[in-house]
Amino acid sequence: MVDLKNEAQSAIDAHGIIGDMRSAALINDQGSIDFFCWPEFDSPSIFCSLLDSPAAGIFQLTPDLPQARREQIYLPDTNVLQTRWLSDEAVVEITDLLSISDDVDDLPLLIRRVRVVSGKATLHLRCAVRHDYARAPTRATADNADVCFEAPGLPGLRLASSVPLQIADDAAVACFTLDQDQGAEFVLGGREDIRVASDGTDLHLQHTLKFWRGWLAQSNYRGRWREMVNRSALALKLLTSRKHGAILAAATFGLPEAPGGERNWDYRYTWIRDASFTVYAFMRLGFVQEANDYMRWLRGRVSDCCGQPMKINILYGIDGRQQLPETELSHLSGHGGAQPVRIGNEAFDQVQLDIFGELMDAVYLVNKYGEAISHEGWKHTLEVVDQVCETWNQKDVGIWEMRGEQHHFLHSRLMCWVALDRAIRLASKRSLPAPFARWDQTRQAIYEDIWSNFWNAERGHFVQHIGSTALDGSMLLMPLVRFVAATDPRWLSTLDAIQKSLVRDGMVYRYRNDDSQIDGLQGTEGAFTACSFWYVECLARAGQVEKAHLEFEQLLRYANPLGLYAEEFDSQARHLGNTPQALSHLALISAATFLDRKLSGEKTVWQP
Repeated sequence: MVDLKNEAQSAIDAHGIIGDMRSAALINDQGSIDFFCWPEFDSPSIFCSLLDSPAAGIFQLTPDLPQARREQIYLPDTNVLQTRWLSDEAVVEITDLLSISDDVDDLPLLIRRVRVVSGKATLHLRCAVRHDYARAPTRATADNADVCFEAPGLPGLRLASSVPLQIADDAAVACFTLDQDQGAEFVLGGREDIRVASDGTDLHLQHTLKFWRGWLAQSNYRGRWREMVNRSALALKLLTSRKHGAILAAATFGLPEAPGGERNWDYRYTWIRDASFTVYAFMRLGFVQEANDYMRWLRGRVSDCCGQPMKINILYGIDGRQQLPETELSHLSGHGGAQPVRIGNEAFDQVQLDIFGELMDAVYLVNKYGEAISHEGWKHTLEVVDQVCETWNQKDVGIWEMRGEQHHFLHSRLMCWVALDRAIRLASKRSLPAPFARWDQTRQAIYEDIWSNFWNAERGHFVQHIGSTALDGSMLLMPLVRFVAATDPRWLSTLDAIQKSLVRDGMVYRYRNDDSQIDGLQGTEGAFTACSFWYVECLARAGQVEKAHLEFEQLLRYANPLGLYAEEFDSQARHLGNTPQALSHLALISAATFLDRKLSGEKTVWQP
């Protein structure tokens, strides 16, 4: 007999994701939705057993087939997920989706369809909505054949079902038997949403399949790793707000970067850095509209900062809000016992000078392949670049959002150089007015600063920050942003040092925290997925194509069974941190496209 109340917590990589570009839900390989924030990506959760137990909210649907083999697949070229049970007695499949509506303001509509493909099976359902991260007392009540979930002051939900539902412990429950070719449908949505009905799921499914397949068909990637690149593109699209154009760093919060550790952050927001990188990935694949939509959102954020000393923040809420105070959810036990579980992110008021480089790189590329910058947009750009001229030589916390001391970080310098470089290129190509002499003088000053103060001749490699001898995974971006030639002897010796110090079986650590505790936190973390793919691209650009190819194939095997990646890997390549992580997938796309060109023998064209 299935014991739904005591379902064990699932591993981070035992999940698929579904979404409608307004919210997203994680479904484990047992058929349970154990993470779902509603109605927005960054709203309080209604299912949060991923960070606790089923008591924190869960939607379970499973056949009574304890010996069955379980598999998960996406319906081809979509974000519609199918979980399958294969046993001697029966084959059962559950199809899960968040319906894509024609109206961006429609509330999320979760649809679950179960079908017995062969044999006969008894199924168990338990839908336990728990409002406000399981902090609010949620009451389940019958409304004709439906079950409604309500908590004081919070939006109510309704569950419609094609089989009879009962209520037990403020959860909707059902036990039913299906013969071969029989099915059942369940729909969860807003209490007053007229679309919440179990008899119209066919149309929702067909419409949603058509949307995803139509979108993906625009991709121009035809290389060796089409399936993985397409999955990465679909994951990035899932993390893109359809209404606002903002792009999330990840779909989750609180998933640990070290088992049982304190490195547990909320990534359900838009980081200028990550989103700008994502724009680059979208444009590489031919998805120009997403880049244009993001730039329109970004222009709104720069406008919000008019008259303020900082012209742009490092992260925002999806709707553009700037204050994201950090709170601990002490009532949740955490994933694998990792505490504290945090919502909000105090990094919103940090100084990270590298974001200007990622921002200007995105502005430059969107102008090259998408919409041309407006007059007002260029005025905002002038303000941002002028700020870089004033602040580039200051200390900050760097790309990794260190919660320790501030330093003069190499990566921050590098991206300030990128900001000036791309601004000068854009102004020149578009004949836009700009203080060229000042910008060029600053660009040259940063260039000289990096070569003078961040190169350690004794050790033969660049260093993480002034006064340090340490290496940093972000150095791998130096040739990728074209600051240094990929075959420059000093860069090659740095790459070799990174390989010896930070690389373990193709998995690359951001930095070593063992001795100095530079990030201000206890313990260590896993290898960083994005750095691992950047490493592959650096190898390929340096002419080590065979090695890059092997490392890349290994990294592809470290994806979860659905082709998704979290933020980090542990020593056995199991996933750590929030998932799916945009930075991981965009780095995969970048590595795949470049390596493919190299393996195909394509001659590198001039890249100004």
